[in-house]
Amino acid sequence: MLKSKSEIEKTEFTGQSSMVTVTMMGDKSLSSIKIDADSLDKDDIEALQDMIVVAVGQANKKIDEAYEQKLGKYNIPGLF
Repeated sequence: MLKSKSEIEKTEFTGQSSMVTVTMMGDKSLSSIKIDADSLDKDDIEALQDMIVVAVGQANKKIDEAYEQKLGKYNIPGLF
């Protein structure tokens, strides 16, 4: 179980939303944010902020799914 958890923590997960791509590690630390500057309308910062939130949420969901897939068989409450 600890080996699986360690593997997930060392894995990179990406989330995307329109012009934004985020990369997170399996321990849910944010390692990068990439913004497609060519598509960016500088007057619409609020939309960009929303896209970042969506992309981070998507990456977090992928991490949770990986934990569930690899560690769900142990059925330990509060593990994730």
